[in-house]
Amino acid sequence: MSAVPGRSCGSCNMCCKILTIEELKKDAGPLCSNWCSPVGCAIYAARPQVCRDFECDWLTERDIPVALKPDRVGTILMTDPDSEQYQAVCDPKRPNDWRKPQVFKHLIAKAKSGEFVVAKAGALSWRVYETGETAPWS
Repeated sequence: MSAVPGRSCGSCNMCCKILTIEELKKDAGPLCSNWCSPVGCAIYAARPQVCRDFECDWLTERDIPVALKPDRVGTILMTDPDSEQYQAVCDPKRPNDWRKPQVFKHLIAKAKSGEFVVAKAGALSWRVYETGETAPWS
């Protein structure tokens, strides 16, 4: 996919922080050791394929409001390619960021549209239902 016109990662580095990147032996939570502020990724030209392929849904989906940019809400919105789950992935140090009203409203809308919605923070996860109910998920 390509970015929605007018959207770019800019200074957002949430994917470099809260996602696990096995190829770099990077766990969810700490900022990738290759991130160099304010420049960005120090290995950008040679970064792993998983990093090259990743684009959060905020970047590529027009229906996601600008206000839900990951670095603004502490949550990456994405469809997991392996499970097809719609996920809200948060920093393990801030596991409830997916409960912020604007994020939660978006997750409920996704559930109402038939998506299987899961909020994640490190090893913790919750299923989000179209009714607004949530339950621990494994």
